[in-house]
Amino acid sequence: MHCPPYVTVPIVHPPLCRVQHHFQATIVPHIHPSHTTHVFHHLYEHRHYFPHTESAVAQDANRHLCCSGPMGPFPARY
Repeated sequence: MHCPPYVTVPIVHPPLCRVQHHFQATIVPHIHPSHTTHVFHHLYEHRHYFPHTESAVAQDANRHLCCSGPMGPFPARY
């Protein structure tokens, strides 16, 4: 009589989490023209303000599923 193999409960290891940072250099020329006007010895003071805001979000997701056939045996590098 043939006995089926005994299968234990799977051992679930904690996930290996990685963070990858990607950088790219971009040159952004800034030109700040100025002009001073003197009229009858009066100085006109021009004050320049450059408010600036930025935001960016990038999200990726991956899923790898090996579902063909019965469960196990798993490859050595699973």
